[in-house]
Amino acid sequence: MAFAPDPLMNLRHLLVASLALTSAALSQEAKPLLHDHVLPVLATPDFKTPLDASFSVAKGKWTPQDGVLSVLDLPEQKHIPVLHHKVGLASATIEVEFLIEGPGSFLVGCDSNKHVGRVVVVGGGLSIAEDSVKPSHTIAKLPMTVKSGEWHKLRVEWQGDQMAANLDGQELKAQHAFLATPKAQSWLAAGKSVKVRNLKISGETKP
Repeated sequence: MAFAPDPLMNLRHLLVASLALTSAALSQEAKPLLHDHVLPVLATPDFKTPLDASFSVAKGKWTPQDGVLSVLDLPEQKHIPVLHHKVGLASATIEVEFLIEGPGSFLVGCDSNKHVGRVVVVGGGLSIAEDSVKPSHTIAKLPMTVKSGEWHKLRVEWQGDQMAANLDGQELKAQHAFLATPKAQSWLAAGKSVKVRNLKISGETKP
């Protein structure tokens, strides 16, 4: 004897499946790349008010308004826009969303008294470089399409002699002795015109 399908039962199954997928997606998004524990949150600027004293504009114009940080290159400076976060982090997790307007780039890096390492995003993909030499030495590369005019989610981590990044779910890791150099600050940099939102900097100052 055949039974008619129960619409409520089907709906319950759909809801359970949907919740499971959402939970899996959140777990994947939150998965650390290098760290075995969650690092303390140090900065979550809302970009509705001026940046606090832990940030310093080194180059370019960085304008917070309505939850978005607009970044503009100033050609007379002859250097891409750079924003420093003046806390030296031995271990760090930097999460941020960015939108590149037209051709350009977006970078997250760290310094001692000079550059130490960086994650570089361009239209053709993601790379990690170390700065023991000039120009910086690319040590890992992941070709992928990074569309301009769209928001992208980037997570950058470093710990010891390792640096890693997750861009829109694609992961890249690298290891180099110079990356273990003690850090004095972290930074964001951008080419031409970029928008930034949902920045969260977490980290520990001691190894």
